[in-house]
Amino acid sequence: MATDYYSTLGVSRTADADEIKKAYRKLASKLHPDKHPGDKGAEARFKQVNQAYQVLGDPKKRALYDEFGEQAMSEGFNADKARAYRQWSNMGAGRGGYRGEGGGSTFDFEDLFGGRGGGGLGDMLGDLFGRARGGGGRAAAQARGNDVESELTIDFASAVHGNTVSLRLSSEPEPIQVRIPPGATEGCRLRIKGQGGTSPFGGPKGDLIVTIHVEPHPRFRLEGDQLHVDLPITIGEAYRGGKVKVPTPKGEVALKIPPHARSGQVVRVKGKGVSKAGRTPGDLFVHFLIQIPDSESSEVREAIDRLEAHADPDIRSDVRL
Repeated sequence: MATDYYSTLGVSRTADADEIKKAYRKLASKLHPDKHPGDKGAEARFKQVNQAYQVLGDPKKRALYDEFGEQAMSEGFNADKARAYRQWSNMGAGRGGYRGEGGGSTFDFEDLFGGRGGGGLGDMLGDLFGRARGGGGRAAAQARGNDVESELTIDFASAVHGNTVSLRLSSEPEPIQVRIPPGATEGCRLRIKGQGGTSPFGGPKGDLIVTIHVEPHPRFRLEGDQLHVDLPITIGEAYRGGKVKVPTPKGEVALKIPPHARSGQVVRVKGKGVSKAGRTPGDLFVHFLIQIPDSESSEVREAIDRLEAHADPDIRSDVRL
């Protein structure tokens, strides 16, 4: 029985890309093996959801699936030749090899490859799935498995420094080691060769494609190779200036705070951002944030009042449209 990927994700055939993605993420989160340890049923369902999204989440694959059904996802499928066969079949030359529309369509492969009706059609369309003429099933046996997509959430430090993280897939008995390169950003995709789906013909496995999600950091953020940090400083440090230590991917550096520094003022530290292979290291941008004491003591109030007496009365004169 043909698989209905739309039913698997619980969406209609007219669902747009956003609806499909939301449905997939909801189901993947609900069925993830980490939430159902030892539950084979949940694992199987999780695998089905992933397979459905691999097809419906890709516009090209979805179009082929809508036209030809699940068979269109076979390695080496040739849409032009499939259409030629369908046209031949609909003209009455075939024996009902093509049936239906959309996700329920099927093909009679014995007719398609000339197995039951002489060599004419087989010679014309015999390489529909990459079969070399006269080569039997050798090309099919070499067909690789499908690529498998997964998602992985990492902490901010791993994104900056790089790391090796274990990823468990429902289809694999052992976790897969994913090497995170330095400077990995939210939404970036990593391809891991030979860790995807198994070939149904005994060929090499497909690839694993991992979408990376990065947990936000309360002070740091990454923009390409450039690293930004919001650095709290005291009122005294802002007024007098001074030196403070700032962490970077390669250890702490001493940073000079200029006298009369203001909140939002930025100091650039060259070459202290992220180092990606084969590229010049990015820079570190330090954003000063003046921290006011949260004490309610009378001494603090008196000190603030004395400071206020020296405040610029026109401090907001340039705040206008």
